[in-house]
Order: sequence, then structure tokens, then C-alpha cells
Amino acid sequence: MPTTEVVLFDIEEEEKEHSLGHHSEKLAVAFGLISMGPEDTIRVVKNLRVCDCHAAIKLISDITNREIVVRDNNRFHCFKDGSCSWKSAAQ
Repeated sequence: MPTTEVVLFDIEEEEKEHSLGHHSEKLAVAFGLISMGPEDTIRVVKNLRVCDCHAAIKLISDITNREIVVRDNNRFHCFKDGSCSWKSAAQ
């Protein structure tokens, strides 16, 4: 079940669940992994806040030894070596 409190848009709860249910940032990271060189930084931009994909992208950055930068509607998240630059105390 998606974490809908991260959606800041004034839309119905069902629409929030639908918007978050696709986990587009994980799809974008997967596309970056298969289409970019191993030394390239993967950069993703999305118009909603990063949802529960945050933990998955931390893991992907650790396993693949890649830097992944995700820009959501509030901030940049720089994932490297299994950590995120934002709220590092919450890791």
C-alpha cells in the first residue's frame, strides 16, 4: 500500500494511491541501469515526493556501486554506497 501522506497535491485519496502505485522512480533507475555506462550517474526527476522507493534506491546504489540522484518536488536525494544525502540520521 503506497504511503499517501507524501503526496502534497490536493487530490482524492484514491488518486494519490494510483499516482504512487507506479513507483516511477524505480522504473527510471532500472532504465538507467540498462541503458547507461557503469560509471555514469543516474539522474531522475519526478513531480511528487520520493515514496517508499527511497529504501529501494539506497539498496540499488549499494549493490550496483552507482551514484543515483533523484529530484522530487522538494529536494535532491543523492544516493551513494547505500546512503542518501537527505536525512542521513534516518537511515
